[in-house]
Amino acid sequence: MVTYRDKEWKEIGLSVEIAQKLSCELAESVDKVCRKLSVWKDGRMGVITIFDAGYPDMLKSSPQAPWVLYTFGDQELLDTPSIAMVGTRVPTAYGRKVASLLTEDLIGLGICVVSGMARGIDSVIHETALRCKGHTIAVLGAGIDVIYPPENRSLYEEISREGLIVSEYPPGTKAHPGFFPQRNRIIAGLTWGTLVVEADARSGSLITADAALEAGRDVYAVPGPITSPKSRGTLDLIKQGAKLVTAGKDIAEEYGWQVKCHHRDEEVHPDGVGAGSGKDNLGLTNDESELYHMLQQGPRTLDELLGESRWNFGLLHSVLLSLIIKKQITQLPGAIYKII
Repeated sequence: MVTYRDKEWKEIGLSVEIAQKLSCELAESVDKVCRKLSVWKDGRMGVITIFDAGYPDMLKSSPQAPWVLYTFGDQELLDTPSIAMVGTRVPTAYGRKVASLLTEDLIGLGICVVSGMARGIDSVIHETALRCKGHTIAVLGAGIDVIYPPENRSLYEEISREGLIVSEYPPGTKAHPGFFPQRNRIIAGLTWGTLVVEADARSGSLITADAALEAGRDVYAVPGPITSPKSRGTLDLIKQGAKLVTAGKDIAEEYGWQVKCHHRDEEVHPDGVGAGSGKDNLGLTNDESELYHMLQQGPRTLDELLGESRWNFGLLHSVLLSLIIKKQITQLPGAIYKII
């Protein structure tokens, strides 16, 4: 522990008691700062600003994108094709089962699942993704080093090793009720769409769905028993136009992703083109083949591809994502794409 001479404090007019107290408090504060700095130097935590090349494009294009992201884990997951999955903190047995099954489906598709590491459905989603050796991102409503809820310590540690923890709040920031709605916009902004698994009529999960709509992203919902209060929120979303989801393929077909769910042996492409067929025997659609041939001429930035293809942003992103899923191309820092 760092120490300070009481004499130095007394020279500026402090009493012995106050000098001793300040000396101890300052030493403890310095030690805490040193410990935090050592963690950052170990490379386990990072900071990304909205001006950095590593800032995720999906989030940057969303409303109220945070200026800074604090990360703990694998930053490359920020540019991995992702779907948000959220739900009630007090789920039914049905909700837990459905959350686990759908997470398995999406992980089987190579999709990263993003949630908030809250009690209930969020925790089931992260735990299932880790068990299936898939990718998962947890977005916190507190500082990157503050574990909330406290009982999720082991889950936090495993995600930091195998996935990614994200927060817009500086280290040491304690959880606050007002931070969670703000957190939800990041969950929605990082992803192509938000799937609400189980939620009552006033669930915070519906805030994430609203944030997804505001960002121009898709909203999906799982139907539940009409007699269950925990299904009222999801049933209302379906009435309002959210796509009803009972399997991962229901989401995959929206983006042309190749479907291979955990409970099926066959592999099917939503447009009827199977793996190993189509142009160049790569199993590509016409749009995918066109984009692939552009990249055969050399790596391209997102802006260059927009200009050459003359497609709208949504179509281009969808085709790029599908080619990444099919392991035909990869994304480099700075939103540069190249053939693998």
